[in-house]
Amino acid sequence: MRLLLVADTHLPKRAKELPAQVWDEVARADVVVHAGDWVDVETLDSLEARSARLIGVYGNNDGPELRKRLPEVARETLDGVRLAVVHETGDAKGRAARCDALYPDVDVLVFGHSHIPWDTVTPGGLRLLNPGSPTDRRRQPFCTYQTAEIRDGRLGEVELHELPRRG
Repeated sequence: MRLLLVADTHLPKRAKELPAQVWDEVARADVVVHAGDWVDVETLDSLEARSARLIGVYGNNDGPELRKRLPEVARETLDGVRLAVVHETGDAKGRAARCDALYPDVDVLVFGHSHIPWDTVTPGGLRLLNPGSPTDRRRQPFCTYQTAEIRDGRLGEVELHELPRRG
């Protein structure tokens, strides 16, 4: 099972559209995961229409219409892997312990908000993934997203993809 992980798209404020490379990944993915801060409903509609399966949550910049359609936390089991998605996890300091306490029944937690790519494992064994942002790099050198595979009930390699800078 191929996953595409994105967050913090902030359309159309930070970019007019998702990069073509991300849309190519949407077409290849069995599951697209969006960890919030969509900003516009059109992005949700487009991803729903073009994804084989979409799991998404709302973020702090998402208004009432998105909050009506999306949960604050999504939980799914994908081929035996217990996945949760949330927008915010708080400061990096103490994140591992905080997430272990809040998500004891989860194998993988996908989050956003910081626009900073993240891939660690907590002392409790929880895999923490933040794909960064495909449209708003902030202080990062590149806009980013992640892909991953689930095989035989386990999360395989997670790959961080850097997008070319927009001109």
